[in-house]
Amino acid sequence: MRPIVAFALIACALFACALPGGLGAQPYPGLTPEPRTTDPALQRSFAIEREIAERIRLGIEAEARRDFGAAVTQFDRALALAPHEPQASTAFYDRGIAQAGLGDEAAAADSFREAVRRDPGFLAARANLVAVELAAGNLDGARAAADAFVRAAPDSARALYGRGLVALRSGDTATAREDFEKLLAANPAYAVAHYDLALAEQRAGRYGEAERELRAALVLFSGYVRARLALGAVLLREGKRTEARDAFDAVTQTPGTDPALRNLAVALRDAIAVAP
Repeated sequence: MRPIVAFALIACALFACALPGGLGAQPYPGLTPEPRTTDPALQRSFAIEREIAERIRLGIEAEARRDFGAAVTQFDRALALAPHEPQASTAFYDRGIAQAGLGDEAAAADSFREAVRRDPGFLAARANLVAVELAAGNLDGARAAADAFVRAAPDSARALYGRGLVALRSGDTATAREDFEKLLAANPAYAVAHYDLALAEQRAGRYGEAERELRAALVLFSGYVRARLALGAVLLREGKRTEARDAFDAVTQTPGTDPALRNLAVALRDAIAVAP
């Protein structure tokens, strides 16, 4: 299964408690019971509302146990009953989470897009739309979603970080630098943003600035292996061979390092050692 970009795909349990105990549950003491009526149309309307809430609840429970196929089925059944807002956008959003869990980023993007269409202020849906478009490699779709997210929430750290990632992936280093810098101005302790800003600086040929950002990331998190590996590469580009070798060597000695990264660091370190 292709991993989802590191925007947390968080289930929105907005209606998970709509019917405590499930279908036919008794209302809480002191609450007004469901209106009694003999009108067939109203009875059917109440029954549909109960089923929508129950399907959403069952879907969220299935997501919690990572049974994404069952979750999609429940949200499909809820949506087939044409729920009103905010239940409709909730069901589309959670269906998108389940579809992403199944690795179907295209379907997930459609669900998140529909949740946003129905509720433009649904920022979690906007964030996850960017994430799945990026995971699917749809850079144009990811950029359009990211730009819309920033317009909807210009000061949102998640919006800025999402657009920065998309811009970095698509080669728009100017936008990436601008978004990461704005994000870091508000939250300088965000080590991952320092790392990503360093990548943007490196691609722009600004190696001194890239080194500064990578060192800032490592001050915040000394075990940040990717940042240390990137620092070694930047130092090598700056002609600081001894410091670069030390950085690569530090990667090999960091506990828990991914074997692929460790092997790369060993090869780079040893290449420096034998070079004239």
